[in-house]
Amino acid sequence: MKVAKDLVAASATPMVLGILAEGESYGYAILRRINELSGGELDWTEGLLYPLLHRLERLGHLESSWQSVAGERKRKYYRITDRGLAELADQRRQWDTVVGALKEIWQDRAPLTAQPLEGLA
Repeated sequence: MKVAKDLVAASATPMVLGILAEGESYGYAILRRINELSGGELDWTEGLLYPLLHRLERLGHLESSWQSVAGERKRKYYRITDRGLAELADQRRQWDTVVGALKEIWQDRAPLTAQPLEGLA
């Protein structure tokens, strides 16, 4: 199944903030975590992630620092800020509303089939 670009875009910020709320991380590890959490259904590219990380940093939701690990090249690590935690809480409230509404709409529904409009059949 391919997740629509609009849904990926809408969920990108809360996903990244949520992952970084677990602890600091770097780009490639964030990409792996998203892939893992989605069972491979979300296969983000660097072209999606890095502009988002830079935007979140400009907004004050993230901070970054370059760190060296013995025997490896430097990596830019990102960590969530207090402002980012507040944004994550707001995003969670919004997503809870959307998910709750969808569950209500889809609850106890028969398999999806098109129903003709009354008077037009």
